[in-house]
Amino acid sequence: MYNVAIIGAGPAGIFTALEIMKLKPDWKVVLVEKGKKIEKRKCFLREGYKSCPGCKKCGLLCGWGGAGAFSDGKLTLTPDVGGNLLDYMPRKDVEKLIDYTDKIYLDFGATDIVYGKDKEDYAKLAHKATLAELKLVHSPVRHMGTERSLNVLKNMQDFLSEKITILYDDAVDKLIVENEQAKGFTTKSGQKITAEYIIIAPGREGADWLTSEFAENKIGMVNNAVDIGVRVELPAPVFEPITEKLYESKLIYNSPTFGDEVRTFCMNPYGEVVSENYNGILTVNGHSYATRQTANTNFALLVSEKFTEPFKEPIAYGQHVARLANMLAGGVLVQRFGDLLDGRRSTVDRINSSTITPTLTSATPGDLSLVLPYRQLLSIIEMLYALDKLAPGTASRYTLLYGVEVKFYSARVKLTDELETEGVKNLFTIGDGAGVTRGLIQASASGVHVARIICAR
Repeated sequence: MYNVAIIGAGPAGIFTALEIMKLKPDWKVVLVEKGKKIEKRKCFLREGYKSCPGCKKCGLLCGWGGAGAFSDGKLTLTPDVGGNLLDYMPRKDVEKLIDYTDKIYLDFGATDIVYGKDKEDYAKLAHKATLAELKLVHSPVRHMGTERSLNVLKNMQDFLSEKITILYDDAVDKLIVENEQAKGFTTKSGQKITAEYIIIAPGREGADWLTSEFAENKIGMVNNAVDIGVRVELPAPVFEPITEKLYESKLIYNSPTFGDEVRTFCMNPYGEVVSENYNGILTVNGHSYATRQTANTNFALLVSEKFTEPFKEPIAYGQHVARLANMLAGGVLVQRFGDLLDGRRSTVDRINSSTITPTLTSATPGDLSLVLPYRQLLSIIEMLYALDKLAPGTASRYTLLYGVEVKFYSARVKLTDELETEGVKNLFTIGDGAGVTRGLIQASASGVHVARIICAR
């Protein structure tokens, strides 16, 4: 029997535990994580293998730190990016939460450099973006880099391991709900854990489980959007006038043909493109480092689609599109923008004759028009032309497009302003897996918020 049981050791779960230990150091807290300790997390692709062996538990996605552990550690210090906390509390409260959470990252070793604070630089770039029919969201960024991010998370792990019970390599199986109140859960290994309060923070990797388990317990959910797109890779000088000022630019575009929102996501100056394994489906992502650089910059272009009744499976839809790319390419597919426009597939020879050297060498040249639905593909093409006005060279025929990048979000859980599940008492759902957040800082802040609510009770 515990005071609090936390499911998932991503940022949301970690910061819940940190705040509870600050406010209630005598409480018994257990944190269950289906992956490994951060120092034991491994990925064959990161260690030089040419193809993903399809591990049962992806080392990039599961384990202490969650899917963000091996990201480039960007903390976006604004309520306007990376989540929906503004739907649950006033802006001033979210800003205070983000500032408080950011200071915790600093306490555990994050770098003190923040990009994008200069309002004059932002105003100039925002003006140029407006002329290109783009909206630039002001989003100061603290960039840790993958190496520093891992060190920060290791410091948090070491700190909490002496204060709470942490169970690794064990996934939660079934929730225990009695008389509309959460009592605990069972795990795949056969353990039964009971607690006064249950916090579910499984991250995107656990979105499938959350959706299934909540449906079984008749916990209210609404369809959330699914983001489908590509990762763009181009020479770093193309975006350097922007990245040297802001590091990461959050740009939003409404495509003229369909009116869909297309946005840039996870920009990595002088970074590399990587693949990820979501339950046997290979998708693409990007990293950048604090101590080493490539000649390229990469970022995602994502088209958000929010489905209406009767469709209730946005995750399955995204998985289907990703599987098409895997089917054609045996993994991640890459195509030159010029080949896409010419209606032909890219080949190894065409890729090798380009001015850009791919950083994801395991990607297979192919044709994205056989994978992405026409609506999303056309919206991405229109976005690339808009970005070319802001950063000339973006729409070069040599620009590389990797596919597909999909962000799997759970159907968004119906929550109170305290992030407590509607209809089931003492059950809180936070982080990316609940559809509440989409980035490190807001996921972390959601954990702090819930910890305070519980401790106040």
